[in-house]
Amino acid sequence: MSYCVNCGVELDATAKNCPLCNTPVLNPKEIKSDSAIPPFATEKAPVEEIQRADFGWLVSMVCLATAVTCGLLNWLAFKQNLWSLAVIGACVVLWVMLVPAVIYHKWLPYFYILMDGAALVVYLYLIARMLDSYRWFMGLGVPLVVCTVAVVELFTLAIRRFPKGILARGLYFFVSLGTLCVSYEVAIDLFRKVPVRLGWSAVVLTICAIVSIAIITTLSRRRLRNEVRRRLHF
Repeated sequence: MSYCVNCGVELDATAKNCPLCNTPVLNPKEIKSDSAIPPFATEKAPVEEIQRADFGWLVSMVCLATAVTCGLLNWLAFKQNLWSLAVIGACVVLWVMLVPAVIYHKWLPYFYILMDGAALVVYLYLIARMLDSYRWFMGLGVPLVVCTVAVVELFTLAIRRFPKGILARGLYFFVSLGTLCVSYEVAIDLFRKVPVRLGWSAVVLTICAIVSIAIITTLSRRRLRNEVRRRLHF
């Protein structure tokens, strides 16, 4: 039993055309001659590429308009505090994270990560300026950003220079996650001027260590590695 691809009416097995809309009845398995009308496209047409510069220009104009508008509102109307600095900083971070990576996509990723870290430092500085409080900026904000950038740089280096399988990347991720959490808690304790003691980060580090050991064991045993890949379909 077959139906017309155009109007959906039920067709007779011997019908050559739809009795309702006269659409040709074609069976792809029976098309042999070049003169038959194929039921699909036979020529490939080029797909228009995304214009990276246009996207970058759009994001730039949106960020610039938002920053300028909020700055003018803060200066002319809402003068209670420097709230516009938070918006301007967010626009700077958004622009740095999106535009350079899209337009200059052939640069090494390490440079993008450094730019993102610098943008975050600028944003935190604007927040500190808005709150008129700089102690947390130098004592906590900058160290946390530096730790994050360093760990992300090492993670990027690992996935680019060392084995790139899913298991290997999972190992790099969990090692990086455990390192990052420990560095965060150490930086927080130093900022609070209390003895450095691992608490919540020790829990995360323990989980990451267990998973990492399991992955290393799997990678070191060829039959186990192949079995895991076969069962997980990668």
